Amino acid sequence: MKAYDVVVIGGGPAGSITAGTAVSYYPDKSVLLVKDHKQGMVPCGIPYTFHDIDVDGNIVKPKGKPPFDVLVDTAESLDLESRRIKLAGGEELEYQRLVLATGSTPKVPGWLPGRDLEGVFYVEKSVPSLRKVNEMVAGRKRVVIIGGGFIGIEVAEQLRKDGHEVTVVELLPHVLATAFDDEFCVEAEEILAGMGVELVTGARVTEIIEGEPLAVKLEDGRELPCDAVGLSVGYAPNSKLGVDAGMKTGPYGALAVDEYMRTSSPGVFAVGDCCERVHFATRRPVPVMLASTSTAEARLAGANLFELKISKSVTGTIAIFSTAFGGRTFAAAGITEQEAAREGFELVTAEAVSPDHHPGTLPGTVKQKVKLIAMRASGTILGAQASGASSVGELINMLGLAIQHKLTVSDLLTSQIGTHPLLTAPPTTYPVTKAAEQIVKRTVCA
Repeated sequence: MKAYDVVVIGGGPAGSITAGTAVSYYPDKSVLLVKDHKQGMVPCGIPYTFHDIDVDGNIVKPKGKPPFDVLVDTAESLDLESRRIKLAGGEELEYQRLVLATGSTPKVPGWLPGRDLEGVFYVEKSVPSLRKVNEMVAGRKRVVIIGGGFIGIEVAEQLRKDGHEVTVVELLPHVLATAFDDEFCVEAEEILAGMGVELVTGARVTEIIEGEPLAVKLEDGRELPCDAVGLSVGYAPNSKLGVDAGMKTGPYGALAVDEYMRTSSPGVFAVGDCCERVHFATRRPVPVMLASTSTAEARLAGANLFELKISKSVTGTIAIFSTAFGGRTFAAAGITEQEAAREGFELVTAEAVSPDHHPGTLPGTVKQKVKLIAMRASGTILGAQASGASSVGELINMLGLAIQHKLTVSDLLTSQIGTHPLLTAPPTTYPVTKAAEQIVKRTVCA
């Protein structure tokens, strides 16, 4: 039986970064990474394998030998008392510290008849399954995507670029509605419609009907004929290994952790999609699954495995999202105005629009829109949303940092910014500053 100081189970971004961080903070400790598949995927790149890149182009290709041991095998069970792991290959491992980074799997709606029919696919995170799905979809003209979240929309855009007829069915009134307020959702829907993606919103799917062609049946009786159906209704935490061993879970079935990613079992940590997350503002558990959140958790856990070396600045997920389609980028961080209102926050919001270059006559200039959501009394920033060119992807990271550190609109209003005609909005109408200025005026001058 082999013994390691640290065993990390899971070969995705969270697992790999945890193992690497552990080696860097504890160079005298032995570290092993156990993963199911030899080849790993770039999670955020998976939707783009339907057109922009092939599956092989999305495989993680490490540069050089990792600074930790790697074993390709599947962990079957844990004995938390003896600190042992049983592997599918028959081997057993001993550990001093264990990190579960087992990720998530696509939700399979058990209530939906036809979910297992030929031609129905899920967007999984393994190379073999993704190759199989790509081959199947390539020969089918009409595709219905059930679910208008980020994955559903990105796959829809890719399939449309590949020449498919694509319809997206979403239960909520708008696509992307869990991350954005209505004005940004409408903008996104206009772009998708302009690309030829048909949108059916506010509609409940009741059945996938077998036949040639298939058909997606809606609650109002409508049937949408198609050759393939993509189910994109979210992901479930892959927490079974810990649950079977007796570890505590939260309301979404993910492994319960404290602010240092420690589970209910001594010496066992959990990071990534398999662990519970709490919203930074509402303090409620949330089913947010993002590689950016997972890697932050991984660095925190890896550093604190044996001693608490790094403290967490904010307990709770900020949930920073970004996506791009039709030449337009959409990004959000923190809470939406609609969600904050439902939770009872007293809010003030503002939007500002500016060209992302200056002067606006420069080639390639795009209108950039920013929305800030703040608490009325304190001015503390709770949320931000933006749309524009690719620069929005980094702009939201700055706004996410402001939210994480509880900055106020006054802090943003007086912040010093670097600008350049070819790179940013003008300093005179910088949209973050202008939105903050509007909120200050509305609160101070009200």
